[in-house]
Amino acid sequence: MFYGFASKKVTIPGFEIDHVLDDIQSLNVRAMTGEMPVTAISAHAYPYVSDKYWIMKTGASMGEGYGPIIVSKKYKTIEELEANPGAVIAQPGKLTTANLLLRSWFGHIKSVEMSFDAIIDAVLEGDVDAGLLIHEGQITWQEYGLNLLADFGLIWQEKTGGLPLPLGLDCVRKDMGEETARVISQALRDSIKAAYDNEKDSVEYALQWGRGIDAETGARFVKMYVNDVTIDMGERGKKALEYLFNLGAEHNIIPPVGEITLY
Repeated sequence: MFYGFASKKVTIPGFEIDHVLDDIQSLNVRAMTGEMPVTAISAHAYPYVSDKYWIMKTGASMGEGYGPIIVSKKYKTIEELEANPGAVIAQPGKLTTANLLLRSWFGHIKSVEMSFDAIIDAVLEGDVDAGLLIHEGQITWQEYGLNLLADFGLIWQEKTGGLPLPLGLDCVRKDMGEETARVISQALRDSIKAAYDNEKDSVEYALQWGRGIDAETGARFVKMYVNDVTIDMGERGKKALEYLFNLGAEHNIIPPVGEITLY
């Protein structure tokens, strides 16, 4: 998404773009204080920062039939896991959207927080009974001989009638003002277009943070979450967000969210 900015193919007049790289859970925490003028966050985190940030209609990571997955070495089905009252699932962060869905759908199973890139090893070594995978683990899990217990992307589609699953959002701080928020949102849209227009170079750029995956796998993963609703989430994306926030509020996981305004 940020290739256009990083390559200088896209600029924002009057602003200097400084890339701050961090994992999503850390960005969620930093957003609590409004540290960054523009930031990526988990959709789960938005209710806690809605007083400080607006959601941009551009830049959301939404899976069309894709989403976090629960895997296990020890168990072959989710029912087997649920039958063990002492079972533990590793999840990638308290404020990740993956954890919101885990608590909403499988909240009766104990979970522990763990860095997303340590979960597969923890499952393989038997430190936990199952792991909730995000990022490239969603497509590399089979290489480790793990069993797929639950696919949140498919569960979500069944429950919502085919809405995209909102996982990550890009937000702009409210004190930037509405006009600037719209300018930044359009610039991000241009950055994504530049990435698609220069796909080979943009995938190469993104693979710097691919944790060892090859170009083919990287391109496949990018296209899972950088799609039409990333360019503009539109009404489908907005409805998906509303469903997610209502789901979390119904389970007393997040505070209620009022009307959503997109920039």
